[in-house]
Amino acid sequence: MSDTLSTPAPSALVLFSGGQDSATCLAWALERYARVETVGFDYGQRHAVEMQARLAVREGMAAVLPPPIADRLGPDHVIDLTGYGRIADSALTADRAIEMDARGLPTTFVPGRNLVFLSCAAALADRRGLDVLVGGMCETDYSGYPDCRRDTIDAMATALSLGLDKPVVIETPLMALTKAETWALADRIGGAALVDLIVEASHTCYRGDRAHRHPWGYGCGDCPACELRSAGHAEWVAA
Repeated sequence: MSDTLSTPAPSALVLFSGGQDSATCLAWALERYARVETVGFDYGQRHAVEMQARLAVREGMAAVLPPPIADRLGPDHVIDLTGYGRIADSALTADRAIEMDARGLPTTFVPGRNLVFLSCAAALADRRGLDVLVGGMCETDYSGYPDCRRDTIDAMATALSLGLDKPVVIETPLMALTKAETWALADRIGGAALVDLIVEASHTCYRGDRAHRHPWGYGCGDCPACELRSAGHAEWVAA
């Protein structure tokens, strides 16, 4: 388990869905920042069970991380983006098949989702006096979403810095990691207790399946999110 940093940076706002990646990012942020708040987004997602999962993960952090780190966790915020979700019609927000579209993108792609999330998070962080945004975007093991790429996040940081007339820092600790390496990062930060919390409490499955329990957690087992999570866990366990 990681030790508390002696001089943590001031504060951070974690974009927190309640999935594996954002749970790992939350633990990562708690290591590094003296004050950490979380923000979730209700955009009408079919897998709305993640809105409950995120609360369970937050509560669990207090039990699995040592008090000097866990005590840094501050308030949670939820932003209602259901209107946006209706505009950005996808297999995550409507009853559609999960398949590839004409552009070669999965129908689970919600157009501009991370751009909207980051804009809202930056506004919230500005009003809350939080210094850094932390997101779980990753361009190594992902479902082909263009708004997860390093170039996209860097461009958003530039745009938000210009629009708010102050530096906006976006940290993406998982950007270059495989899913196996993300499991390993959680293990390094919080050991078996944090890994077990992510397995039991976090939610990734696009279909919102909490009925089927696998070694890597709950899910249908065959949607893109489950396939990535499953393969990464198997690779990490075998390493």
